[in-house]
Amino acid sequence: MISRRETVIAHIKSEYSVSPEYLFDGDFDTAVFRHNDTKKWFGIIMKVKCSTLGIEGEGTVDVMNVKCDPLLVDILVQRESFLRAYHMNKRLWVSILIDSEIEEGEIFELIEQSFQLTDKKQKRKKQ
Repeated sequence: MISRRETVIAHIKSEYSVSPEYLFDGDFDTAVFRHNDTKKWFGIIMKVKCSTLGIEGEGTVDVMNVKCDPLLVDILVQRESFLRAYHMNKRLWVSILIDSEIEEGEIFELIEQSFQLTDKKQKRKKQ
């Protein structure tokens, strides 16, 4: 059976033609996803210790960080499967516990929003 992590990675490859980058020597659990042109990150998936996140239990969980509108971050973190971003700007990024009860479609929508928010073309439109 394919894991949720593998499903998310496959979706990003298919939808955005972006492969995961493993930037940290010997760490094949932390994958960064960047725009092909600007190299700006729009997502990162990693394994984080439950204790580090304040989650009960032993071991690690798969977390996906995506950029969001600050108001959306405030709303999402009220839900059980979302946290203020681990190791990122907590006002602009959210951590998704990807193996939780969240539907894949919702994860994919949040990835799309992050992709748009970090796209240089989007910034030009705002100016």
